Amino acid sequence: MSHILSRRSLLSAGLVASAVSALPLPSIIRPANAVEALPVPAPQGYDRLFPGLAPAKFAPEDLVRLAQGDGNHLNGMSADPETLKNEDKSAKRDTNGHLIISATPEDEQDDEENFGLASGYTYLGQFIDHDLTLNPTSEFTPMTDGSVLTNLRTPAFDLDSLYGRGPADQPYLFEADGKRLMQGRALTRSGEVSTSRDLPRVNGRAAIGDKRNDENVIISQLHSAFTAFHNKVVADMPNASFEEVRRVVTHHYQWVVLTDFLPRIVGPKLMDTLLPGFGAGGKAGSTQTRLTLASKLGSHAIPLEFTDAAYRFGHSMIRPAYRLNARMKGSAAEMRDNPALAGRRLIFAASPYAGLNGFRAFPAEWAIDWRLYFEIDRKLELSGLKDGVRRVQAAYKFDTSLVNPLAFLPEFSQGPHGGPFTRDADGQSRPKAGAISSLALRNLMRGAQRGLPSGQDVARAMGIDPVSSRDLKVGKATVEGLAVNRSITAYGESFQNAAPLWFYVLAEAQALWAEDAGQSTGSKAKRDAIPSRLGPVGGRIVAESFIAMMARDKNSVLHAGADWAPRFTRDGRFAMPELLGQAGLV
Repeated sequence: MSHILSRRSLLSAGLVASAVSALPLPSIIRPANAVEALPVPAPQGYDRLFPGLAPAKFAPEDLVRLAQGDGNHLNGMSADPETLKNEDKSAKRDTNGHLIISATPEDEQDDEENFGLASGYTYLGQFIDHDLTLNPTSEFTPMTDGSVLTNLRTPAFDLDSLYGRGPADQPYLFEADGKRLMQGRALTRSGEVSTSRDLPRVNGRAAIGDKRNDENVIISQLHSAFTAFHNKVVADMPNASFEEVRRVVTHHYQWVVLTDFLPRIVGPKLMDTLLPGFGAGGKAGSTQTRLTLASKLGSHAIPLEFTDAAYRFGHSMIRPAYRLNARMKGSAAEMRDNPALAGRRLIFAASPYAGLNGFRAFPAEWAIDWRLYFEIDRKLELSGLKDGVRRVQAAYKFDTSLVNPLAFLPEFSQGPHGGPFTRDADGQSRPKAGAISSLALRNLMRGAQRGLPSGQDVARAMGIDPVSSRDLKVGKATVEGLAVNRSITAYGESFQNAAPLWFYVLAEAQALWAEDAGQSTGSKAKRDAIPSRLGPVGGRIVAESFIAMMARDKNSVLHAGADWAPRFTRDGRFAMPELLGQAGLV
């Protein structure tokens, strides 16, 4: 049965058990008669927003249960796969015994969709993350005083993931003029000519400033879109130096972050509180910041509560499957046997054909139509379901359920980065020996490794009443979930009055959505379509960290002057749709 796969696979196979047993367990187990733990100083290159708070301690088996469930009545943070069903409601399998994965038809409402956020912002969030931090260490050894974590990105919105170290040091990223960025082969929409281009590649691997921007097909084409926008600016400023062009591009990117991305994630009210008046009238205007948590953030440092908890909210936004363009139809067999998924691809899959796996030269006909990812010529609304394959795809709501493909991360699966991967009995990617391929479990263990405080302690330190344990639910933010989701306390004794900060940020947003949905008198469809945003703890950590990092950067748009305004506008506006338009992609 499919539920056995998602809730028991890692535990029953012994992979998590062996990985956890290899850890220095006393560092993350709460002893029965524990003395209150002392705060752990932040390592070099990082900072703590709450340096006086003690790290939360959780039993490893409780973290496993929270991530994967117990294989019986408790669902974990890793959702079951969506499969075709037999007449007896059991999961349908192919001739190899593998589960046949499916999805909600595109002209029907998926109850997990967030109708306040188009799916393109999921990957803009990933692109932003890759611009701020890169720590290649994947071990879960404990941090101690003096521990060194190497951040290979500058903690500033300077697009170093796009530009690398610049044309003087990495000339292979640039054209011969030392200003235009290199682009790859032309892509088509299932044979139809498009203006999209792949990343430049050597033996299938992308030659770019940060390899992670090739983790999946969507982020790779977003990186390519920023490349195209940079080259547009070069063409419009032929006499400008590379550094002058970079400054213009970076300021436009930062404008998008502050006026388009963040307001959608944390809400315009919080943004106006922290950065009052910025962007009013299409100009920078006031750049006065009103920060509390991040006002003393160290120079060149990035908060651990941000990197290893709050900003990982984006993992909950990921859909299991995406349509790249409306012309993709799927094979004749797919259209006959599995029409709901035909023409779409899973975000990750054991088969390169079935998934949007990165680190490879993907098919040339997979050019993205950005109109399916941002509100460019259509609105993201329930009435848009009638557009079917041409509708704007929504991100998923902020909740404590990650889609099933994220339990089988390609980076930690057996086989080459781009696949094909060795499959288990259900057809899913088999983890490498001793590796943890579940994103939910990796996030939970990372928070424990970093010595992060509990979500409740952080809330109290911010002067906010914590969400009650009974309202910190595990599962999907759906009307159905309102009735069946269980409290985190059902997953282990170590969660009594203490929740991992990453989980808390998601559960807080979910609790706010549940309150709105519970008070609504609309139909189930309208209640499921109620938008969600981050709550007061998660939203403030994310927004303040962003603004603080931008404010301390003397080259950022916050220091460009009150009269600065984006020059590449359309109808006086510059957001992601306009950036893509100026790049010639829509």
